[in-house]
Amino acid sequence: MTVQAERIIATNKKAFFNYEIIETLEAGISLLGSEVKSIREGKVSLKESYAEIKDGEVFLINCHIAPYSAATYLNHEPKRPRKLLLHKQEIKKLMGRVKEKGLTLIPVRMYFNKKGLVKVELALAKGKKVYQKREALRERDRRREMEAELKKYKRSF
Repeated sequence: MTVQAERIIATNKKAFFNYEIIETLEAGISLLGSEVKSIREGKVSLKESYAEIKDGEVFLINCHIAPYSAATYLNHEPKRPRKLLLHKQEIKKLMGRVKEKGLTLIPVRMYFNKKGLVKVELALAKGKKVYQKREALRERDRRREMEAELKKYKRSF
């Protein structure tokens, strides 16, 4: 039996731009068979999705998993709420942290772990202000320009 590495299915790139990531944790996800097959085809989008705690359980809301093309009439609903699998202590800890002002649960990435199970990396995040986003863009542009200058400088030698 060969041990396979972790395979990333989808990432939420906007989460790093729109939110300041405070803490991350791994969660399992309860899926239907057609959803897993669709995920294996890479038809997943974490854009605009978030996690919500209801009645002591955590749900992934607004995550789009496209219907599986080869499935019958028993196909799944693309944006249905999906239960995330966490320990009770983790959920209680998250409930306390989410009640703090401005903190939210955001899925950062979805991947297959070494055992082949689908996992979601959740991040406890705080929303950035508009001026923080602008500053991040400026910093990225500065870094890009600096790397271009270094590349030019290295070429001249």
